[in-house]
Amino acid sequence: MGTIKLQNIRTFSFHGCLEEEGRIGSDYRVDLEIKTDLRKSSVSDELKDTVDYVLLNKIVVEEMAIRSKLLEHVAHRIITRVFKEIPAVSRILLAVSKLNPPIGGDVEAVTIEMEEYRS
Repeated sequence: MGTIKLQNIRTFSFHGCLEEEGRIGSDYRVDLEIKTDLRKSSVSDELKDTVDYVLLNKIVVEEMAIRSKLLEHVAHRIITRVFKEIPAVSRILLAVSKLNPPIGGDVEAVTIEMEEYRS
């Protein structure tokens, strides 16, 4: 087994329960970690034998572009899509952070983390 991590994927998205958040948007950070078997690709040196992190990034960016009220909802969509499109992924650890959230305090970020295993 092995791990592939995409760290600090930055997007400007429109998530949130407040109507204003849907209009003005905010900065987000996504960290994605997947488990997969890297033994074959470590020997073959071929992209077809591993999980393409370009596709992982594309999935994150496309799902972050679809408005959700809750970070949990967008995270669930990302996880579901990764499992659907990439059969080699056995586990996903995902963190979605809203930077400078509008919560009436000096808070750098609010983050939700979800971990799922292929069933």
